[in-house]
Amino acid sequence: MSTLKSFAIASSLAALGLAGLVTEAAAQAKEQFFPLLVYRTGPYAPNGTPWANGKQDYIKMINARDGGINGVKITFEECETGYATDKGVECYERLKGKNPSLFDPQATGITFALTDKVIKDKIPLVTLGYGLAASQDGNVFKWNFPLMGSYWTAADMLIQHLAKKEGGFDKLKGKKIALVYHDSPFGKEPMPLLDERQKMHGFELIKIPVTAPGVEQKSAWLQVRQQRPDYVLLWGWGVMNSTALKEAQATGYPREKMYGVWWAGAEPDVKDVGEGAKGYNALALNTSGQSPKVIQDILKYVHGKGEGTGPKDEVGSVLYTRGLIIQMLGVEAVRRAQERFGKGKVMNAEQVRWGLENLALDQKRLDALGFAGVMRPISTSCQDHMGSSWARVHSWDGAKWNFSSDWYQADEQILKPMVKSAADKYAAEKKLERRTPADCQS
Repeated sequence: MSTLKSFAIASSLAALGLAGLVTEAAAQAKEQFFPLLVYRTGPYAPNGTPWANGKQDYIKMINARDGGINGVKITFEECETGYATDKGVECYERLKGKNPSLFDPQATGITFALTDKVIKDKIPLVTLGYGLAASQDGNVFKWNFPLMGSYWTAADMLIQHLAKKEGGFDKLKGKKIALVYHDSPFGKEPMPLLDERQKMHGFELIKIPVTAPGVEQKSAWLQVRQQRPDYVLLWGWGVMNSTALKEAQATGYPREKMYGVWWAGAEPDVKDVGEGAKGYNALALNTSGQSPKVIQDILKYVHGKGEGTGPKDEVGSVLYTRGLIIQMLGVEAVRRAQERFGKGKVMNAEQVRWGLENLALDQKRLDALGFAGVMRPISTSCQDHMGSSWARVHSWDGAKWNFSSDWYQADEQILKPMVKSAADKYAAEKKLERRTPADCQS
């Protein structure tokens, strides 16, 4: 074979190889990537798994039903954290180079560890119903989005509910309220709000820590028995919740006087306790059940094709539905960004951040998305990265959850000054400037 002919063949092969690489790169460029931090192992797996399954199934449904987001297919990659902060940071570092849309750390501890990092990396953190309460202030926390609520809004609504039960805030004076909390950033986060409400209304706040993961609570419930509080607020997650209910039963503490945060009010928390948890109450950000249209679409387009991430009977459960909501808000942030930066295009993290900051999901839009009755409307802005601060109380009847209150909205007169003060303190510590009006437009 002549040298010239060999060179021609080699050049052709190289060109084909290069074309293949270009084609592959083009295919990748048309995909919107969502990293999914999960914990399917360890003591928090019973709660983390349905949450993760809901997020993944929503992505599959959008691809199958709609062909993606305005023609852009969604891809994802899971990374197991075991709810551990160090593993969460490792997952973030490994996946941040893949043009991620956003990160949902699924843990307050991981959120705290990433909050400084995302400022430099310019990647949004979505922490729906958890994370850093002060990050509602988008003028300081440009990259954090505690959508739909924080632990300050949760604590505030629980105190509102207890006051309503007692016949008014003045009736809380002299009452004992115990906070049985996961001894971690998650469990400590509601304390500033509870301290503030304690000063306002004169109840006694008793703080009782539970060492993670919460399988050993004998000493905590001995304190409950000794203190005999009028109410117990349960700030738990994973196995801690069912253990607390079993200990309350063994101690003889009335479950109807126990109120959990919205991460302590799902099926895994009560199903093993069953009748023993009857009367227990918890906050709820969303409904459960298989009647909503979005759930029916998941059953049709995902589970109906044998592509469901988890068991079919889990679809529509409390935490599964919350996973759907989180992923839906991520998808809608991309869609909102496309309206400004180009439909049918892949959005980078900075563009998705703009979309998250300009969400406007009214009831009509929620109905169109199949979320009628599932959640409240949500609308974010540069100043408000939460967008909604409503929740209800639901109660366990021994077999299922039933709503037992109307909607509560967190009291902004109390929260706004607290959020601004905490955000200003963070900005001073980190030497950050509050965003300008021009920055809010960019």
